[in-house]
Amino acid sequence: MKSKKNRFSKLLRFWKLLGPGLVTGASDDDPSGIATYSQAGAAYGLSTLWTALVAFPLMASIQQMCAKIGLVTSQGLTGTLKKYYPRPVLYVMLLFSFPAIILNIGADIAGMGAVGNLLFPAIDATYFSVIFTVMLLGLIIYLPYRKIAAVLKYLCIVLLVYLIVPFLYKQDLLAILKATFIPTLKFDKDFISILVGILGTTISPYLFFWQASVEVEEMKHKKKYVVVDKKIIDNMKQDVDFGMSFSGLVMFFIILTTGTVLFKGGIHQIDTVEQAALALKPLAGNLAYLLFAIGVIGTGLIAIPVLSGSLSYIVTETFGWKQGLDKKFHEAKAFYVIIAISLLLGLSLNYVGISPIKALIYTAILYGLTAPVLIAIILHISNNKKIMGDNVNGRSLNIMGFTALLIMSLAALVLLYLYI
Repeated sequence: MKSKKNRFSKLLRFWKLLGPGLVTGASDDDPSGIATYSQAGAAYGLSTLWTALVAFPLMASIQQMCAKIGLVTSQGLTGTLKKYYPRPVLYVMLLFSFPAIILNIGADIAGMGAVGNLLFPAIDATYFSVIFTVMLLGLIIYLPYRKIAAVLKYLCIVLLVYLIVPFLYKQDLLAILKATFIPTLKFDKDFISILVGILGTTISPYLFFWQASVEVEEMKHKKKYVVVDKKIIDNMKQDVDFGMSFSGLVMFFIILTTGTVLFKGGIHQIDTVEQAALALKPLAGNLAYLLFAIGVIGTGLIAIPVLSGSLSYIVTETFGWKQGLDKKFHEAKAFYVIIAISLLLGLSLNYVGISPIKALIYTAILYGLTAPVLIAIILHISNNKKIMGDNVNGRSLNIMGFTALLIMSLAALVLLYLYI
């Protein structure tokens, strides 16, 4: 009995430790990300399962650097760029980030609306999109930061449904292990496009900005002034590592689900999340379909506040305006107005003829072009003693960071080759 209580108390302490890293990881598996993973699974079966193993250490290393920058400097990534780098670098990041994030929000809202319509066919998808947008906007403005953080954290539990779905269908364990640990490469345009898309949706620039800014928010809410020491850095690493591994696990199971159910069922072309959910119904049953659909809505509710929040942090820090989810509307009007504008612009994409698929393609291109530049800057900041003091990168973090830089640079070149 005592050992059970000890295990429970340890689990509770670990849950309390989790925060920005877990939410960041969960938001990475947004509806547009789920669409990308579903496309990969439906088109190529289990051939891209190995990408989850490759993506995890790269994601974790970059997010750890961003979190550490926020903790050490007590400002977001944008504030650090503004202070230590030429203004043109900052404005270029803003120029590329704004449309990419708006397109991402638009694709996610459309995906949530379409899935809502699948669950309740009597209500049109556009009505669901409006309902989700208004609900999210109200909650972001009304709830204080601690409540928002808690809601996002508990919403992460919804993503566990993706770990159940594959087991509702007969699996070949040997084939899964082979595809996971032995990379498959096909040198054709479509397969390379899928690989680039997976990289673009897992290592996304908006997550860099969000991670640094919410670490600052977290520090503000400590009961007393806290010096950033080894314990705080270690706790941050555990949070980020868990969040990124959770993200990679969800990604793995979505590819596994669509790579077995849809690919084997002869469905190789999936363009949207609602198509993936609908295709699962006759092949894997109503429960698989229902869980997949609920997961899409759940992850959208996590991702959209992160997307709009990261954009608002970028803009307000650029121009020196008051910002923070801990502030009330009247204390940081510009911050919340930018969030509102981003949500409304994202929603408007449903009415101006830009399809979610085109939005995903444009987003991937913009993220692909900005990610290498940002990773290079993050590496430079993280190794600058004037900024980071004794908290500069260690050798292993630098190795993973430079590997991420190399891979994302290659992905950017491939993007240019494929689309230009």
